[in-house]
Amino acid sequence: MLTVNLGPLTMAFNHLLLLCALALASLVGWRVARRGGDNPESVLFYLFLLGLLGARLGFVLSYWPLYRADPLQIVDLRDGGFLLWPGLAVVALGALWQGWRRPTLRRPLGWGLFSGALLWLLGSLASHLYETGTQLPEVSLRKGNGQAVQLTEYRGRPLVINLWATWCPPCRREMPVLQQAQHEHPDITFLFVNQGESPQTVSTFLATTGLNLSHVLFDSGGQLAQKVGSMALPTTLFYNAEGRLIGSHLGELSRASLSHALESFERTPAPAVTDTARNDTCTLC
Repeated sequence: MLTVNLGPLTMAFNHLLLLCALALASLVGWRVARRGGDNPESVLFYLFLLGLLGARLGFVLSYWPLYRADPLQIVDLRDGGFLLWPGLAVVALGALWQGWRRPTLRRPLGWGLFSGALLWLLGSLASHLYETGTQLPEVSLRKGNGQAVQLTEYRGRPLVINLWATWCPPCRREMPVLQQAQHEHPDITFLFVNQGESPQTVSTFLATTGLNLSHVLFDSGGQLAQKVGSMALPTTLFYNAEGRLIGSHLGELSRASLSHALESFERTPAPAVTDTARNDTCTLC
């Protein structure tokens, strides 16, 4: 399950988990403070924001060459570019500082942080185990000429699947990034699976934007999105050569966030390609 529907709002599961962890930390801290001590609610929220800032700065510094040409991308958080350890380090240092300054805050803050971190850790572990155990779905898609193709035919080398539509603004914005990546990483197959649109609509869009995408497939009924548990676009999925899901990204990708996601493939070198379906490099294959 990559996304969670909350009425009209669709949220990534990991984002919802983070908010739930903050809410639980605030509740536990408040209950402990009632038995003696200061309510840590405001401090927890401050540490939450500080942790996000540290995680973002850590990510930007790690991928600074990709941000240097366009510094405004640093404040564009839609790419989901965060590093865990810098964020955790900032939260830990901030908590120690607050506990040193305010002794009556130590116990409520400590219990609040412990309970929130435990919920986040267990939830993240469960989500990771679920994702890493997910195999490439057995879904029949179609090429631009109407020919049916099984998604499992692309197993055998690292695979990036992008779920998109021409009416989706974030999808259109990230297309140049994905197009560049498919040329820079010939050992990785990039599949652009259009959701619910006709080949004519997509062909017109590609012609007017000047995009040259390899392996464009069509999913008229949105079967793939349902099977992977994503109800929002764009969604990008990362499968290893054995067809096992090793990562996912909900929302717009930047060059930095895509580079970070592709690093997971470096641990497993891709085997030689022998399937003719994977050698097809036409725009509307």
